[in-house]
Amino acid sequence: MDYSAFTDMLRANAFYELTTLLGITALFAFVGQLLRQPVIVSFIAVGVVVGPSVLDIVHSDDSIALLSQLGIAILLFLVGLKLDLSLIRSLGKVAVATGLGQVIFTSVIGLGICLLLDFDFLTSVYVGVALTFSSTIIIVKMLSDKREVDALHGRIAIGFLIVQDIVVVIAMVVLSAMGIGESAEQGLWQRLGEILLSAMLMLVVTLLFVRFWANNLIRRVARSSEQLLIFAVALAAIFASIGHVLGFSKELGGLLAGVALASTPYREAIITRLASLRDFLLLFFFISLGSQLDLSILGEQMLPAVILSLFVLIGNPLIVMIIMGLMGYRSRTGFLAGLTVAQISEFSLIFIAMGISIGHLQNEALGLVTLVGLVTIALSVYMISHSHRLYERLSPWFKIFELSSRNREIEQPSLQKGHTAEILVCGAGHYGTQVLEHLIAQNRHVGVIDFNPEIYHHWLAQDIPSFFGDISDVEFLSHLPLRDAKWFIATLPRDALGSRFEDPRRQMIENLRNYGFTGRIAIAINNEKDAEKLRELGVDVILTPYRDAAVQAARIIH
Repeated sequence: MDYSAFTDMLRANAFYELTTLLGITALFAFVGQLLRQPVIVSFIAVGVVVGPSVLDIVHSDDSIALLSQLGIAILLFLVGLKLDLSLIRSLGKVAVATGLGQVIFTSVIGLGICLLLDFDFLTSVYVGVALTFSSTIIIVKMLSDKREVDALHGRIAIGFLIVQDIVVVIAMVVLSAMGIGESAEQGLWQRLGEILLSAMLMLVVTLLFVRFWANNLIRRVARSSEQLLIFAVALAAIFASIGHVLGFSKELGGLLAGVALASTPYREAIITRLASLRDFLLLFFFISLGSQLDLSILGEQMLPAVILSLFVLIGNPLIVMIIMGLMGYRSRTGFLAGLTVAQISEFSLIFIAMGISIGHLQNEALGLVTLVGLVTIALSVYMISHSHRLYERLSPWFKIFELSSRNREIEQPSLQKGHTAEILVCGAGHYGTQVLEHLIAQNRHVGVIDFNPEIYHHWLAQDIPSFFGDISDVEFLSHLPLRDAKWFIATLPRDALGSRFEDPRRQMIENLRNYGFTGRIAIAINNEKDAEKLRELGVDVILTPYRDAAVQAARIIH
């Protein structure tokens, strides 16, 4: 069978096409894992390879787009489950200031760069605006994979991504009023008024759902795990559809669906059941994104694309750091949040395509923005993956970004009122919480270290010394009572501590010793192959939660 006959067979049967896509994806994911590449890079590479520029085997565009949109709705739904109204209130100012500041900075400076590159004014305006949009889907996926959605910088990043999405809506409305579809007849201000009313309506519906229906409804549904799964997917899709009908993105609709259930006691169960489905469906988003890239139109735009890509990769994080520094945030928080806007999104391509359909732009502009998207998405994925190591290497130059004497981050408590912390537990997740509760039951004096504001306030409210920060941050160690502690217990996942290429626990142990800790160290591991290496590093006790639980179960069962 020649290749043309093979592609004809795929066109004739969508199931064969899907099977081929899954097979190629599995192969690329396996190779990417061997090469220690982020899975998103493998997925985008699959999209490029199966797209029109290489193998040209993607023909069921509508089906793939449908699965992609459902995956996006579920992804943002899961993010919304971890948000609450108090969080939105506390981070609203920094989200708006950073989001709007980054959009204004990028669009204005991007316009200037394009003019210097001899683009005409209208093309420069379009490209400058297109560079302001960051990919919500990619950023949230990366933060989820690194378990940093709950971290302070992760929450701030999600906040200003919401602001960006609102700007996307307004930009699309402006274009629509300039000549696309029915909106051209309605006028710009009328359309913006409709969007504002729709936003108020959607917020009211969400608040009413939270107030009167969420708890009772979810309590009934949760009696069956299958029904809980179906209900969660349905709610995400319904809110995403409502958001789209009212003129917003599906992402914002899915996010509000999660917020509507964030206060219920079943949110952790929903997150657990939907995580695998989310990852599977998001595969089709990245395939769809990659398959839409036409590599044949990219060659002439190489130099401008490199210049604009460097601007996005460096300029966007810098402006976020400056704004957050002025608002009293540390350079580390600003850097980690700023890296999330170091790429452009799929909306940038849609925005340029709309400009072409109006007649304002030529196809070359789409090729330019497409190439910038390829470069910035690929490189920003690596930057976010290794954000902590990047900060460690660049931190001496970042102190200048702490521009305010105010400190908006959580102040560390002083150990007063007879408190001591003989045992420091770093990471109060499910396993860490169990360790803490058993130690407290034995009347041991414990301290909690975590980078999740909710966990920090939970233990602080119980009069337990709590410290908010990232253990991989060397400066943070100076706030900890290390000299008086007899034990340091780390229950964090390996990936949460830093690099995927080099075991970050070695650096953590060295830092603890350098800052005066002379006690004993216990580290929880999931992979027992790490045990011997950790003992060589000076770890006194290796905790293996699953094996230890199995041994205890065997002792109980006679």
